[in-house]
Amino acid sequence: MINTKIYKAVYSLAEKLMEADRKGNKAEFDSLYGQLETICTDNENTDKDHPEQWETLGDFTEDFDAALALYEKAMGKAKAINAKDHLASIGLSMARLQAELGQTQAAISSLEAAKVNANKLEDKELKAEIDALLEQLLEG
Repeated sequence: MINTKIYKAVYSLAEKLMEADRKGNKAEFDSLYGQLETICTDNENTDKDHPEQWETLGDFTEDFDAALALYEKAMGKAKAINAKDHLASIGLSMARLQAELGQTQAAISSLEAAKVNANKLEDKELKAEIDALLEQLLEG
């Protein structure tokens, strides 16, 4: 379970990052990104470390290779605690990025793993997003 204080900080920063991006305010975006990155690195390998903060950082990372590396890190942390919901969500995020990069086979693999992890979850929206993207990629 993610620490409540950290969850609130990450969620708040994510909202502010989306707003800064929407406004095209690069300086504010970079400042907020730095704050999120600090939360991640300060908590890394502590009892407050959680895959959700790393996935969120990946979501706002503009360099695609760096974002994939952050998703991989988040995936490893989710596997360590067997967090199926995070494994499914991170898999979907990775697949979207891989698809955008033209890495169709990697995206399909990520989605197939995400689908397995989402199997027993109640999050119908997440399952539908995984299925829709998988179907789209398989149809070519």
